[in-house]
Amino acid sequence: MLFLICVAVVYFLFSESLVGIFTDDKEVIAVGGMWLKIVSYSYFIYGWWMVSTQAFNGAGDTITPTKINLVFFWLIQIPLSYFMSKILGMEVQGVFWAIFISETSVGLFTLWLFKKGSWKKVVV
Repeated sequence: MLFLICVAVVYFLFSESLVGIFTDDKEVIAVGGMWLKIVSYSYFIYGWWMVSTQAFNGAGDTITPTKINLVFFWLIQIPLSYFMSKILGMEVQGVFWAIFISETSVGLFTLWLFKKGSWKKVVV
């Protein structure tokens, strides 16, 4: 998680320069830079989600991460991305913020589940 905080700071401070490594297209650089800035806000929480998901898996509780992914990425992130980009008219920025919202939500929810400790009772 500490590593991801460092990555987030680099992404935030040098977003357009980093995208500029891959293209000279100013429009792509602007959109890519916006994405890196927005995603950098959730990297700490996203790091927690990755660690705790693997803790569930390592404890033999593979059903919980599967359900989490199904709900937060398929049932929340995709519809929310459509809603924010098309219905609210936010275009690509709506997709980026929907990803931020779902990643932050999944991280906080996973933290809550992990603290509950039901993963300790799974029989392999």
